Amino acid sequence: MRRSSVSISANIAEGYGRFYYQDNVRFCYNARGSLEETLSHLVFSYEAKYIPGTLYKELAAEGEEIDRMLNGYIAYLKRSKQGVNEPGSGHAIHEVSEPYITEPSEDN
Repeated sequence: MRRSSVSISANIAEGYGRFYYQDNVRFCYNARGSLEETLSHLVFSYEAKYIPGTLYKELAAEGEEIDRMLNGYIAYLKRSKQGVNEPGSGHAIHEVSEPYITEPSEDN
């Protein structure tokens, strides 16, 4: 539970630190996965009677709030369309088309 809960903020920080739109979104998805893993451990802890119901409800509510905030941040990143200004985003290979010779040449 400690590992997955620490991974949430670590993934958000790493995505932000990459300065690339696609990486930021991808690491936010990783953070969301870690959140779900943490909530799964929380359910198990409650069902195994490691924690009381009051603590479970409090932590589950906090998890839901974090999920809403994280989904909002992901939506913001997607709306901002930052990827178009990233280095390398405007580069493409363009080939000049050449006419094909379909008749046999005199050399053959």
